[in-house]
Amino acid sequence: MIRFLLSIAVNLVSAAIAFLICYLVVGGFHISLGGFFIAVAIFTALQSLLGPFIFNIARKYASAMLGGIGLLSTLVALWITTLISGALRIDGFSSWLASTVVVWFASALLTWCLGFLILQRWWDRKQEAAAKNSAADAALVRREAKGRKGKN
Repeated sequence: MIRFLLSIAVNLVSAAIAFLICYLVVGGFHISLGGFFIAVAIFTALQSLLGPFIFNIARKYASAMLGGIGLLSTLVALWITTLISGALRIDGFSSWLASTVVVWFASALLTWCLGFLILQRWWDRKQEAAAKNSAADAALVRREAKGRKGKN
């Protein structure tokens, strides 16, 4: 459960940063400050749902498209986000194309980097706690053995 929540947090942060990068780089990408977080949340939820759905459809009917699934799901998620949220507007074909590529690339790279850093730290802490517990268990077993030896 913790890993799932960390994954959601990583996806939200990477989408937010990707939207900011896109806002700074792509001329036709407009997002309002008031609706920024809502648009990011909608996009992240849609991306999480649409990615596997589009992958399964492409796998069944258009296997040649499998390499572009991330781009296609990003485009569809951006499109639906613009329909649902009034906070995001993308003007013109070139802006749609550039926004799709920038958001896809930035969010993929950030998700990978943040996920690796955060999940790696979580895993290391978990392993460290397990090692401490093992050491404490071993010390307890030695103490009990010593106590039984002293009674005999």
